[in-house]
Amino acid sequence: MLRKIMKKGILAVYKILRFMPLQKRTICFMSNLGRSYGGNPKSIYEEMVREGLDQEFRCIFILEDTNTPLPGRVWKVRLSRFRYYYFLAVAGIWVSDTRFPNYIKKRKGVTYLQTWHGTPLKKLALDMTSLSMAGEETLEQYHEEFRKNTATWDYLISQNPFSSETFQRAFDFHGEILEYGYPRNDVLFKKNNSYDIDQIKKKLNLPRDKKIILYAPTWRDNEYHDKANYKFSAPLDYDYIYEQLNKDYVILLKYHYMVREKLQVEQYRGFYRVVEQEVDISELYLVSDMLITDYSSVMFDYSLLYRPILFYVYDLKEYEEELRGFYFDFVEEAPGPLFTSSRELVSMVKNYYPEDYTDKYKAFCEKYHTFENGNAAKRAVRLLASKVMK
Repeated sequence: MLRKIMKKGILAVYKILRFMPLQKRTICFMSNLGRSYGGNPKSIYEEMVREGLDQEFRCIFILEDTNTPLPGRVWKVRLSRFRYYYFLAVAGIWVSDTRFPNYIKKRKGVTYLQTWHGTPLKKLALDMTSLSMAGEETLEQYHEEFRKNTATWDYLISQNPFSSETFQRAFDFHGEILEYGYPRNDVLFKKNNSYDIDQIKKKLNLPRDKKIILYAPTWRDNEYHDKANYKFSAPLDYDYIYEQLNKDYVILLKYHYMVREKLQVEQYRGFYRVVEQEVDISELYLVSDMLITDYSSVMFDYSLLYRPILFYVYDLKEYEEELRGFYFDFVEEAPGPLFTSSRELVSMVKNYYPEDYTDKYKAFCEKYHTFENGNAAKRAVRLLASKVMK
C-alpha cells in the first residue's frame, strides 16, 4: 500500500515536471527495460563518446544497477526513482530498445528514437492473435496499449526490408524507418579478429584451450514467476551434456533480459557458466565458436559471423501454434540443424559440418543482412545531432 501511495505521488510530481523547459541537449538512453547496459542504445551512446559528443550533450543512462561502469561523461540514473522521472520529463531526446511505460508521456518537441531489439521471427504486437504474457488482461487491451506507445516513436531502426515491412504493420508505425542495420552489430565488423577476441576472452576469464558454445534462448510468454520476471525451463540433461562435452567445450548460458533465474551449476566445474546481464551479448558472439538458440532474434545477429548455429526447439509445435506463431517458415529457413533432445545436441555439436548448411546459410544472410555494414551507430548519432541543430 505504501509503495502504491509513493508511486502515485511521484507520478503527480512527474506531471508538474513536464511543464519545465525542455532541455534539447539532454538525451535519455535505456536498454532492456533498464535491466542492463547493452544493445543498440549502448552502441549509440558509445559512438557519441568516441566522437566527443558526450561533452556537448548531457547523456543520461537509465539502469536498475547504477554501479554498472560506463565510459564517458554520463549520468547514471536509477530506474523508477525521482531523477528517472525528472530527466524523462525534460530531456529533448529519448533512445530506447524497449517500450517506456504508457504513463511516461512524450512532450511536444521531444525526439524519440526507438531502436528495437531484433529482426522478428515470432509474431509481434498487433500481429499476435493470442496472449499468454503475465500481467496482460486481454489481447484487445494489449493491442491498444501497444498502439498508444508506438504512436510516440519518431524513428525506428531496421536491419532489413523484411523487418521494415513487418514493423510498420505490426506496430502500426507511421514514423520514419531508419534502414541502418543495428548499431549493436557494428562491433561484429570491427572486432572479429584474433587480437580483439583474445582480449575479450581474457576479460571474461575464458579458457583458450577449449571451444566456446553460447546458449542464448528466448523467453516463453506462458512461463513466468510474475508479470516482470520469466522462467528458464529448458529440459536439458545437464549431466549427460557435461559428461560428453566437458573435455573440449565450455557452455555460456545467456538468459533473455526478461528471464530471472539463478541456475545452480557449480558442480560442473566451470563447464556451464551463467553470464550476467551486464555482459554485452555481442562480446559473447565474438568469443563463441558456435551458437545454440531457439526462436530468438540472436540468430540474425550471430549469422553475421558465419559461424555454426544450432536450434534447440523442444517445444516447436506449441510455440508456433499456441504461443506466438511465426512470420516465416522457420524449419525451412533456419540456417542450421534443429533438434529436440540433449542427446541430439551432443551429436550435432560433435558432428556439425558447415558444408551441409552452406546454401541455407547464404540465403538466410542475403535476406536478413541487407542493411548491415558496421556504420549504423555513426548514422544514428548524426541523426540525433541534427535534431539539436535545428
